[in-house]
Amino acid sequence: QVQLLESGGGLVQDGGSLRLSCALSGGIMRDIPMGWFRQAPGKEREFVAHISIAFVTAYADDVKGRFTISRDNAKNTMYLQMNSLKPEDTAVYYCAGRSGSGSYYHAREISYDYWGPGTPVTVSS
Repeated sequence: QVQLLESGGGLVQDGGSLRLSCALSGGIMRDIPMGWFRQAPGKEREFVAHISIAFVTAYADDVKGRFTISRDNAKNTMYLQMNSLKPEDTAVYYCAGRSGSGSYYHAREISYDYWGPGTPVTVSS
């Protein structure tokens, strides 16, 4: 059974950087489209970034140019490099993976079958 576990969250100042990691176990990452979502206090979970098995990436508009998603299939690990962080980036960040084949919309939660427990990120002003 595929399991995901995020790490790397924490407290950072406005303008700072963090790198989140997502370790996958029980499966082979090279076969799994992956994504990052986040949920801020009092808000719904929202799409952040996606990386396909072909390494094609997609980002939410408000993180473009600041966040970079990547994957290392040899390590079964996905990353989210977050630069120029803002207080509005404060949220719990979740990694997600999709099983099966076929078309899907990368920005929808329902497209993903596997979820990590989340790692909190707090950006102080």
